[in-house]
Amino acid sequence: MLRAGIVGLPNVGKSTLFNALVANAKAEAANFPFCTIEPNVGVVSVPDERLEILAKINQSKQIVPTRIEFVDIAGLVKGASEGEGLGNKFLANIREVDAIVQVVRCFDDDDIIHVAGSVDPARDIEIINLELGLADLDQIKRRLERIRKQARTSKDVQVEVTLLEKVEEVLNVGEAVRSIELTEEEAILIKPLSLLTAKPLIYAANVSEGDLATGNAWVEEVRKMAVIEKAKVVIISAQVESELVELSTEERKDFLDSLGVSEGGLKSLISATYELLGLRTYLTTGPEETRAWTITAGMKAPQAAGVIHTDFERGFIRAETISFKDLVTAGNMVAAKEKGLLRSEGKEYIMQEGDIVVFRFNV
Repeated sequence: MLRAGIVGLPNVGKSTLFNALVANAKAEAANFPFCTIEPNVGVVSVPDERLEILAKINQSKQIVPTRIEFVDIAGLVKGASEGEGLGNKFLANIREVDAIVQVVRCFDDDDIIHVAGSVDPARDIEIINLELGLADLDQIKRRLERIRKQARTSKDVQVEVTLLEKVEEVLNVGEAVRSIELTEEEAILIKPLSLLTAKPLIYAANVSEGDLATGNAWVEEVRKMAVIEKAKVVIISAQVESELVELSTEERKDFLDSLGVSEGGLKSLISATYELLGLRTYLTTGPEETRAWTITAGMKAPQAAGVIHTDFERGFIRAETISFKDLVTAGNMVAAKEKGLLRSEGKEYIMQEGDIVVFRFNV
C-alpha cells in the first residue's frame, strides 16, 4: 500500500487535513506547536468513479477500491536536523513513507498562530527543505566514512563512493537528491538510504475556502518553488475538507459548486501522488466484486497478475483484456466479445491505465 507522509511547519493545517481525509481518524488539531507527537495513520479509499459503473454493469455484490495510507507527522521547526523540537522523531517517520505531502500555509487568519509570526510560504518551504537536506547530508557523510576504506579493495564499493560523492555535492549547494538524473543502477544502489530529498514531493497549498477555485499570490510562490524542486502543487483547503466530511453526497456537490470547484482536495492529492510515483490502476469485475489494483507504469501482464496472487504470475497463460471505455460503450462483456473488443494479450503485454482484465493461468 502506498504511504504518503503529511508534513509541514506547526499550525499549517496538517492534522485538520488528515482528519478530513481520514474521516474516522482522531488526530487532535489544536492551536499550538507539536500538537501531533506520535504519527497518526489512516487508510483512505482511492476515489474511482469507474468502479461504480462496472459494478452496475456486472451487478457486483461489493466494490473494493485501491487504498492509500496517510501518515500525519509531527510539525517540523528550524534546527530539526540537529534535534530541535521533535526533529529526530520527525525525520525518522518521513524515511518510512513513499511520498511527501508538504502542507504549506497560504491563508491568513489572526486566530491561528504561525510559528514564525507571519505567513510566508517561500520561507516555510525553505525551512523544511533545508532541514531535510541537512539530514540527508549528515547521512551521506556518515555512510562515506564507513565505506571509504573498503573502496580501496572493492570496485563495487568504489562505485557507491563515487555516487555518494555526487549526491553530497548536490546537497552541499542546497538542492534535492530528486534533482539528480540517476541511472536505474544508481537508483537501486541509493534506495536503502531512504534519503528524504529523494522522495517524490507534493506541495499542498492550504488556502481559505474563498481561494480554493483560483488560488492566490501565495500559491503562485509555491508553484515557482515547485518547478525548482521537481515537485507538484495541489491547491487544497483543509477547512473545506473538514466540512465536506459532514455532508451527504448531494450536499457536497452543492457546496463545491458554490465554491467554483468540481472536487475536493483528496482526489487531486491522490491523482498527483499516483502520477509522481508512476502508478497505474487496472480493474477486475464480475458478479462477486469489482476491484481496483495498483501497479507501476510499464508493468507487464504476468507481473500485474502477481499483484493479485503469486500463483497467477507463475502460471500465467494470457490476459483477456478490454479498455474501460470499450466495455462501457459495448454495454457488457458479452456484447464486447461479439464486437471483437476483447483482446487476448500475452506475457509481453504492458498494462494500460483502466484495463479491465481476466487472467488465465495454470495452477
